[in-house]
Amino acid sequence: MGGRAVLALRVVIALALIGSLFVQVVMMPLVWLDLDDAPIGFRVAVVAIGVLGVLCLQVIAVCIWRLLTFVRRGTVFSHASFRYVDIVIASIGVGAGLIFAVAVVARFANRAAPGDEVAPGVVGLICGAALVAAGVALVVYVLRALLAQAVALDSEAKQLQSELDEVI
Repeated sequence: MGGRAVLALRVVIALALIGSLFVQVVMMPLVWLDLDDAPIGFRVAVVAIGVLGVLCLQVIAVCIWRLLTFVRRGTVFSHASFRYVDIVIASIGVGAGLIFAVAVVARFANRAAPGDEVAPGVVGLICGAALVAAGVALVVYVLRALLAQAVALDSEAKQLQSELDEVI
């Protein structure tokens, strides 16, 4: 990966982190205030899901930033990379669970707030989005397996190069 691509991705990640902090610090309190007519359980659930969802995205961004550092140094094919990839997989999985939690909250909001019913199709679409997010976690898990193979091959290549250097 070229230096410009790494720099561009870091700029995007930095902007996303700044925006996510704005969402957590400014927007979530405004959502809380906007839901003043809603039952307290609904308010807490919506704001908690929002804050935790943004936190998952922040964790993923920081892990990708760290992996980009490995790429820049040429050490991405190391065992240290697995820690960050595992955290990304877990964060995506938690995010999928939070998306499903939105569907659950929407489903029970139908009974709590007359006139603000959520259509069953919308709840189904949200469940579908949770399934897609879980699928993304599985794709990253498969990519982790490819990283494991690359690390093993890199290690073997270094060992063979070392043996060849001894012979020469």
